[in-house]
Amino acid sequence: ASTVMTYVAKKCGICFQPPSIILIYKEDNKDKTRQRIMPARNFSKFSDCSMAAEQLKNNPRHKAYLEGVSLRQLKKLYGLLKGHLGGESLAESLEKFQQEETIDPEEDMNKLDDRELAKRKRIMDELFEKNRKKKDDPGFTYDIQVEFPQDEQLESCGWDVESGEEI
Repeated sequence: ASTVMTYVAKKCGICFQPPSIILIYKEDNKDKTRQRIMPARNFSKFSDCSMAAEQLKNNPRHKAYLEGVSLRQLKKLYGLLKGHLGGESLAESLEKFQQEETIDPEEDMNKLDDRELAKRKRIMDELFEKNRKKKDDPGFTYDIQVEFPQDEQLESCGWDVESGEEI
């Protein structure tokens, strides 16, 4: 019976020259930290980052090592590589990625196509999960009740006025 090696990813980054993804990891039962360089072959400024990330994550040679690295992080790293190959500075690429991962509250999402809408929903779900307080979290309190101050007189609207007329 053969034992299956498991790897614990510690850090994942990129190298611009030559274009590659670098993984710092530890083997399951050893203290020694190791580095794995995965070249980004056939990757250019025109490549699809999502597809490249999926191919790398599913590559039989790297699959076991990349178990603890999210697809989203690999997409981001490929996006930074793509920006570099396209002549952008690292700061510009990071800014671009940040804009893509942020939701503009003024944006009319009714005008988005299905793909863009799904992307915005994914971002909102991730943000919700990140900020959500769970029962086990420190500082969690159940059933918080807040009194909101009434600084000004509330305006009444026509639709909320009681009328004797039944429609």
